[in-house]
Amino acid sequence: MSELVAENAQVLSGNQEFLTFTLGDEEYAIDILKVQEIRGYDGVTRIANTPDYIKGVINMRGVIVPVVDMRLKLHVGEAVYDQFTVMIILNLGERVVGMVVDGVSDVVALNEEQIRPAPEFGAAMDTQYIQGLVSIEKRMAIVVDIEKLMSSSEMGLMDSVAEAL
Repeated sequence: MSELVAENAQVLSGNQEFLTFTLGDEEYAIDILKVQEIRGYDGVTRIANTPDYIKGVINMRGVIVPVVDMRLKLHVGEAVYDQFTVMIILNLGERVVGMVVDGVSDVVALNEEQIRPAPEFGAAMDTQYIQGLVSIEKRMAIVVDIEKLMSSSEMGLMDSVAEAL
């Protein structure tokens, strides 16, 4: 019920809250309503024959959660795991997914006018998951539609990983 109240409050105010996080030198923003929790990066159970960006799975209070390293998925920098590495647990409809990032920055409230359309790159680059770009103070952040990024074909793979356990 609190999610519904928060969502209605965002619609009434015209603002939507986004969680910003870093991957390498880049900053990204995702809808805060998709975030279940933020936790430090723990070891994961590796699953054979999965893409490199799927680090494995964790058992989170009885729920098997696939973990995606966003640095590897988006080809942004080296995947270094240290005390600053963070896992964002996402609730995407019926699925819970862990997303490994370099760090969490802030929660920002944005309205639609602040989000600029992403430039077109043609067929050279898949940008369907980019909602737009936004200036936050003196830095630029890429606003990501996290459900599109975690595409259905990848989710199917993650479902089969969870079912195999």
